[in-house]
Amino acid sequence: MLQVLPVAVTQNVVCCRCGALLHRAPGDQPQTSLALVLTTLFVFALANVFPVVGLEVGGVRTATTLLGTVSQLMHQDMLPVAMLVLFTGVLLPGIELLALLYLLLPLTLGRVPHGFPRVMRAIQMLHPWGMVEVFLLGVLVSLVKLAHLAQVHPGIGLWSFFVLIVLLATSASRFDAALLWERYEACRAIR
Repeated sequence: MLQVLPVAVTQNVVCCRCGALLHRAPGDQPQTSLALVLTTLFVFALANVFPVVGLEVGGVRTATTLLGTVSQLMHQDMLPVAMLVLFTGVLLPGIELLALLYLLLPLTLGRVPHGFPRVMRAIQMLHPWGMVEVFLLGVLVSLVKLAHLAQVHPGIGLWSFFVLIVLLATSASRFDAALLWERYEACRAIR
């Protein structure tokens, strides 16, 4: 017979038969998630503003940002690849981070963000398509291949992408949709 017991949001829920963890108590408050999202947005801006890598061949040095790479791909008639890099490396992660900021800032202040359910669905839909890790892996493979042809100079953007990947992974692991929904309902009840 299934027995349902009331459980506080701050408790872990464990199966009484096998001891498996059914629900983990949320470890962070919206303030912690907000700080993490703000830090990630800052590093995301650094990664997209500063050059990712510089190449030096025959005394001529060139460096480019991620958006510069998109522009060069478009000029070389590689529009599908340029759009793929633009969407998965810049737009979708940026939109996801801004959507999280849009939700977390009002919830932290005890206010209800307008369109909360739609924005939550959008975050759930966008998350799998942000592929900054795949982009960085492609850059690293390219750098290894180019190392014998030119001098490679990693830029601030490349190091920012490394930090960005760690922050995005941390943010994704700490994202608890159920906690946000509960906070949203609590803020709505106060109104």
